[in-house]
Amino acid sequence: MDTRDYLKYIVDEIHTVIVATVDKEGLPVTSAIDIMDFDDESLYFLTAKGKGFYDRLKDKEFLAFTAIKGEDTLSSVAISLKGKVREIGNEKIPYLFEKNSYMNSIYPTEKSRAQLTVFQIYEGQGEWFDLSKKPIERATFVFGDIIKKESGYYINENCIGCGKCVEVCPQKCIEEEQVPFVIENNHCLNCGNCMDVCPYNAVERR
Repeated sequence: MDTRDYLKYIVDEIHTVIVATVDKEGLPVTSAIDIMDFDDESLYFLTAKGKGFYDRLKDKEFLAFTAIKGEDTLSSVAISLKGKVREIGNEKIPYLFEKNSYMNSIYPTEKSRAQLTVFQIYEGQGEWFDLSKKPIERATFVFGDIIKKESGYYINENCIGCGKCVEVCPQKCIEEEQVPFVIENNHCLNCGNCMDVCPYNAVERR
């Protein structure tokens, strides 16, 4: 999957996400919002100017969200994203109402939509986490003018191939074909077991 595929999945398959913003006291506040549209490098949602959510977006111009799709934990896909936002006004509202027709039941008239405005998430980094696969599948994606930051663990040249890390890896995602061993990060839970048990300090966190 490429970045557009992940953004499309957020809009079409998940749609409702739990967003975290920060208030003026520096404390986190969560809100449920619908991500209503996407393009190659953006996500779009709307809110009303009278809401505290609007104030927090304008103050910090940043948000983070997590969303899950699935019937239970072992059949779920989770996506987390953090990124920068900007207000782009109301020009896109008619299109968003056409695409998301349920909004007409919430704001049924033109006058009732007067306070609505659209925000664009124009830059961000996200993580895809699919627990329905064995081993699990993890991927990182970025959009906008940022560089992808790798996470997780890697094994350095101190490795002698003792196998202690392999014994405690819950997803069996450590390759033993060569020394130093290699962690398959796209299947890793980032639990840290490997680093905890390594007697040679060969496992490091990125």
